[in-house]
Amino acid sequence: MQPSIYDFLFRFSSILWEAMPFVVLGALVAGILEEFLPQTLLTRLLPKSVLPAVMIGALLGLLFPMCECGIVVVMRRLLRKGLPLSCCIAYMLAGPIINGVVIFSTWVAFKDHKIGAEMVGLRVGLAFFIACMTALVVHYQYKKYGNALLTPLTAPPLTPPVETGAPSTTPTESPARQPFIRRLGNISATGLHDFVDIMVFLILGCVLAALARQHITDREIQAFSSEQPFLAVPAMMFLAVLMCLCSEADAFVAASFTKMHLSAKVAFLVLGPMLDLKLLLMYTRVFRLRLIVTIATCVVIQVLVLCMLLHLVYQLKGWTGLPGSPTGG
Repeated sequence: MQPSIYDFLFRFSSILWEAMPFVVLGALVAGILEEFLPQTLLTRLLPKSVLPAVMIGALLGLLFPMCECGIVVVMRRLLRKGLPLSCCIAYMLAGPIINGVVIFSTWVAFKDHKIGAEMVGLRVGLAFFIACMTALVVHYQYKKYGNALLTPLTAPPLTPPVETGAPSTTPTESPARQPFIRRLGNISATGLHDFVDIMVFLILGCVLAALARQHITDREIQAFSSEQPFLAVPAMMFLAVLMCLCSEADAFVAASFTKMHLSAKVAFLVLGPMLDLKLLLMYTRVFRLRLIVTIATCVVIQVLVLCMLLHLVYQLKGWTGLPGSPTGG
């Protein structure tokens, strides 16, 4: 049966309404950060060494739980507040996976398959490693190109000393304290600006994802996985980019592929919250093309290599990688 306009509208609205609450929440959090977070607080609290700072950035999702739809807005405001770019990248990539809501939803989705804890461990562990490695690559790029990697609306007013190694510039004086009602108005104005700015690209990403999902069915992907097991990992990575699922719901979709190897499911669950069509378009409001290419290349290569190695380890151990296996597959 040929896909209809109704099918397209249904898929488009499903993706959009799934993402919109988190964009609204992200815009609200961004407004609060912009109004109440002191300009130099983050740089004072972070370690001076890059690696520990990046690792802390990757774990910020435990404090600021946010799915990928809203985290771009929050990350942009954190950059404006002086959080080093490498830490922001680590938070942006790992935050949608390493937070309590997503960890719990992943466990619930796979617990009946007897691999709940295993999937949580693999998803969180790989996401943490990939986010930190990508952030380190971005750190060295930032040392070379500086704020030229960022759009004018994103570039911080002061250069973070952690990224450049240069002494920090004296910050401007804080404005006079405003009445609480006025500050609520500032939060609303900032949140509304970020919401409108991001929603344009979210809608365009939803359109592209809905078009792709009309022509690629879940059954076709699952059949391909069983017939070509070594191509299942890149196939699921491709599907994750096209489907644009929220990280708080994607585990239930992955669990529905009952005949698919565990390594392909992990690839789907790790790549999707880091890189999909809507995120790529949202990134254009924050990053220049050079940085977007760097992030996409690092993430895709690492997910592909690590999940293929995981597949080989399961084969060498004689594990099936399928639900219900007492050995973890």
